[in-house]
Amino acid sequence: MSTCNVDHTNQEVFDKLQSQQEFLTSSLFEQISLYLQSNPGQDDLNALFHLLKKYDLISSEEQEIRNRSMIELLSSQQ
Repeated sequence: MSTCNVDHTNQEVFDKLQSQQEFLTSSLFEQISLYLQSNPGQDDLNALFHLLKKYDLISSEEQEIRNRSMIELLSSQQ
């Protein structure tokens, strides 16, 4: 995944999450939705945005890798 210098807002990440909802497990979608309500830091918002970006276009293997990364990010904040 490439690095981006753009800071993404909570709303942008939520919009990206919604656009990828049909490709995510319902559990992961719910976990991320709840996490976004906790006003995460900018680094986490950027990381989530890029994990969700083009999620629908990647292989199932890459989706699993990203799923683990998202779960790890969410777990580290609890």
